[in-house]
Amino acid sequence: MKKLFFIFIINLFPAQQSWTLKECLDYASINHPLVKQATVNIQKNDRQIAASKGMLLPSVNAGVNHSYSLGSSINQSSNQRETLNTQYDQVIAQANIELFNWRNYLNISLSKLNKNASTYRLKQAQNEVKFNVIQNFFTYQNSKSWLEVLETQIAGIEEQIKRTEKEVEIGSRSKSDVYDIKANLGTLQEQWVSAKNQRDLAKINLLNALNITQDSIDFVMDDNGSLVQEDFNTADFTNKLIENNPAYKTVIAEISAQEKNIDIEKSAYLPTLNGNYSWSTFYNKSLGSNALSNTSFSDQFSQNKNQSISFGLNIPIFNKFQIKNNVEIAKLNVINSNYSKDLIINDLTKSINSIKAQFLNAQEKYSLLELNFENQKLSFQKSEEKYKEGLMDAYTFFVVRNNWLQANYNLISSKNDVNQQVELLKILKSEF
Repeated sequence: MKKLFFIFIINLFPAQQSWTLKECLDYASINHPLVKQATVNIQKNDRQIAASKGMLLPSVNAGVNHSYSLGSSINQSSNQRETLNTQYDQVIAQANIELFNWRNYLNISLSKLNKNASTYRLKQAQNEVKFNVIQNFFTYQNSKSWLEVLETQIAGIEEQIKRTEKEVEIGSRSKSDVYDIKANLGTLQEQWVSAKNQRDLAKINLLNALNITQDSIDFVMDDNGSLVQEDFNTADFTNKLIENNPAYKTVIAEISAQEKNIDIEKSAYLPTLNGNYSWSTFYNKSLGSNALSNTSFSDQFSQNKNQSISFGLNIPIFNKFQIKNNVEIAKLNVINSNYSKDLIINDLTKSINSIKAQFLNAQEKYSLLELNFENQKLSFQKSEEKYKEGLMDAYTFFVVRNNWLQANYNLISSKNDVNQQVELLKILKSEF
């Protein structure tokens, strides 16, 4: 019974998963609503392409009409107006086709260009989602590391208080040492509460970036402890990243679509050729005393059949300057899209240069902090020996110990900063 109850509890509260950054990015690039919306837009573009191609096909309609006429009407037999009550049934089928309309062919090309733009927007949405996940992931890792440092400091100072109290009891230390240590314990505990809140908020932001509503995942760093190097001295480093960026490719595709719109608006100057075919028949029945003279339904259906074929040529001559204005508006849209391209290039250049500067600064900072960490570690080891020998008071040893732990956190944080810029660069360098 106890075993069954335990299994029930396990199923009710599943074990927390551990995700690395790669797993976070893989999940977000598929499941985030922005990505799903972009995917739906591509599917809509597929339907628009099919709809544009469908305009080359004829449209076919069929209809049946059933009506009654009471009072004065035209006698279908004598073609004279009489007072008659009649029943009238009609069957008609009609087909229309645009034999030539250049706009239809241009719309197919435009639909394909719009699909290309939507495909680039999907990649752009994935990149934006990944950027947000990366930044929140490392923010969470830094806040978690800082909380761990504070927990280590608090655990160490509590242990130090117990040891110092014993030393006070045997008379090897003064009671003031205990007061000095306890005075700093409260400060650390206050910092721990703030750090815990910061870590929790960072995790909430990361879960939000992943579009996950339940806190059932722990986020961990990869086991790889080495730093990744980046070469920024490659020729045209920035230009290549810009040209490969989906935001840039999107605006280029949009410019192509706007240019195609100019051709579409100009096509309104061209004539169109239409064809029409119709087939119909009817049945007419007199109601009343002379109903027996009516021809049978099958005979009328056969005798009243009618077919017609027609062609029409429509030549635009004057359209209140609407075509001219539409063409000029389309040209202005192209100009506006080119300005959008300039803005995209400017923003991407800023982002790339910012990542480059932060990477180089973080890399330099890491080298300095790595040396400082070793010095702080040696200082702590020597101070620990002095403290045990009674050559250093408790407060001074507390400061040295915390400096070493702080140096450890600074090194971890700096390494995270370097890796964060590397991961951001990976997104910018990813092939479409």
